[in-house]
Amino acid sequence: MPFESNAMNDHPPMGAASEPLLQVTGLSSGYGPVRAIHQADLHIYAGELVAIVGGNGAGKTTLLHTLSGLHPVSSGHIRFAGQDITRWPPHRIVAAGVCQVLEGRQVFAPLSVEDNLRLGAYRQHRDPNWVRQETEHVYTLFPILAERRQQPAGTLSGGQQQMLAIGRALLGRPRLLLLDEPSMGLAPLLVEEIFQVIVELHTRGVTILLVEQNARAALAIAQRGYILETGRIAKTAPAAELLADDDVRRAYLGY
Repeated sequence: MPFESNAMNDHPPMGAASEPLLQVTGLSSGYGPVRAIHQADLHIYAGELVAIVGGNGAGKTTLLHTLSGLHPVSSGHIRFAGQDITRWPPHRIVAAGVCQVLEGRQVFAPLSVEDNLRLGAYRQHRDPNWVRQETEHVYTLFPILAERRQQPAGTLSGGQQQMLAIGRALLGRPRLLLLDEPSMGLAPLLVEEIFQVIVELHTRGVTILLVEQNARAALAIAQRGYILETGRIAKTAPAAELLADDDVRRAYLGY
C-alpha cells in the first residue's frame, strides 16, 4: 500500500540561499507510452545531502537520468541555480555543474585510473594546475587510487571502481553531485567505506542527491529523504523521521 504523502518544511537550512539549488516541479518522464516518473516534486538546497530511496523498479535511476538530461522530460520543470534546464542537453547540464555518478560505475576499463580522472576534468583542460591539484585531492580522499594510478580501471575491484567514478565526477567541479546506487554490488565493509566518503564530501560542502536502495544506510547520513514508489513521491520528511516511521521501517528497513 502506498505511503501517505506528508507536507514538509520548505524552509532552507540555516545559512542557505532562499531559493533551492535544484527545484523540480510536476516532473514526468517515461519510455514511449510508459510513464516511469509521475508528477514528481522535490528540491535540494546548496550544501544539503538528500536521499531518494525506493525498491527495484521505483523509478530512481530514471529520475536521475531525467535530471541530468539523459532522459527526456514529458512534462514539468527542472530549475537549477535559478535557470530552467528542463530541455537542456546533457553536456550543457554538466557544464552548469550537475555531475552524475552512474549506476554500475561505468569507468573506461582499458584506460588507467589517472586517465579516467582526467576525462572527468575535460572542461578544465585549460587550467592544468587546477586539474593536477584536484587530482591529488581525489588521491587523498581515495589513497588506493593513488597506489594504482597507472593500473587499467577495468582491473580494479567493484569498490575501487566506485571510488574512481566518484573521483571522476568530482573533477567535473560539481555544484550538485548525483549518486546513483553507489552501494550496489559491494561487500558490507566497502559499502561502509563508500558512505563514509559521501559524508566526508558533504562536510566539505558538496551538495549531494543520493539515490539508494539501501534505505537504512542512505537515511542514516542524509538530512532529508524522499520515498519513491512506482514513479511517485510517496512520502518526504527529515531523514530521522523517516527512519523512525513504522511504515518506512517495515517496507524498506526490514524491521
